[in-house]
Amino acid sequence: MVGTRHARVVVVTGASAGVGRATAIEFGRQGCAVALLARGAVGLRAACDEVRAAGGTATYVEVDTSDGRAVEAAADRVERELGPIDIWVNVAFTSVFARFVDIEPDEFERVTDVNYHGYVNGTRSALRRMLPRDAGAIVQVGSTLAYRGIPLQSAYCGSKHATQGFHESLRTELLHDGSKVKVTMVQLPALNTPQFAWVRSRLPDQAQPVPPIYEPEVAARTIVWAAEHPNRREYWCGETTALTLLANAVAPGLLDRYLGRTGVKAQQTGQPRDPDDPDNLWEPLDGEGGRDFGTHGAFDDRSKAHSPQAWASRHHGAVFSALGAMAAVGLAGLARRGR
Repeated sequence: MVGTRHARVVVVTGASAGVGRATAIEFGRQGCAVALLARGAVGLRAACDEVRAAGGTATYVEVDTSDGRAVEAAADRVERELGPIDIWVNVAFTSVFARFVDIEPDEFERVTDVNYHGYVNGTRSALRRMLPRDAGAIVQVGSTLAYRGIPLQSAYCGSKHATQGFHESLRTELLHDGSKVKVTMVQLPALNTPQFAWVRSRLPDQAQPVPPIYEPEVAARTIVWAAEHPNRREYWCGETTALTLLANAVAPGLLDRYLGRTGVKAQQTGQPRDPDDPDNLWEPLDGEGGRDFGTHGAFDDRSKAHSPQAWASRHHGAVFSALGAMAAVGLAGLARRGR
């Protein structure tokens, strides 16, 4: 099939593990041709096998998304092998779990380069191909932390806030131009991914997502839906995402104090961390000679496989129709009692 136009062509960055991998597999279930971009060859090869098993076509490119020239070369290769890119999903990220004063300047810059500039690089390469065709969709995978900063994640929160501003600015430009290229953003909750096994940490105990925790497939379903329905400016995924963003809009100062009291402990399991554990800040742990980390992290027994809020976010029409029908029935009942 190489070189033949046979299905929607999708690029997913950060696709060797976690949310990126779950998203690539979900696109595979839709019969898409998926290009997986990440640094780790071991994880990429295993993820490609899973995309193919799900029903899709897959290829991969080893690339560090913080390198704009490398991302551009990867986009060229994807179009040579699979055809014109229809959907580009930016997922790749890294982080450092530590108080801000304990993060070295080069570490902070590295997180920003991957999480923010990596999204900028991917978006630029996508637009260079989509704008001349006046077609395509770009999904920025964000986080509740794109709006709400928490302790121990200053580098990550800062990069996600930056991506949010970049997304809004770009979207207004495309609207001004009347472009048919669409950009949307998906804000995610705490997820059970391998990041807690490979992100650099200076915490005394093992890092964990702030409960409640969702499986990465919950995020993947919302991301794929957003790519297929990109007219909305953003999607919220998960009950905790919706509640946190609403609370932050109403009482951000109160949330500051709450997170100041609870946020540090909530991000640690209580089990001591091995200070000699390797991390993937500079080099992938799933590179040649490494291991495949897969899609899920170590918290399956505490994670939710479904989110009613995420389903409702994807199906606004059905929700509003049901609410309208319920209201009509209620009004009719009131009318009968009044008579």
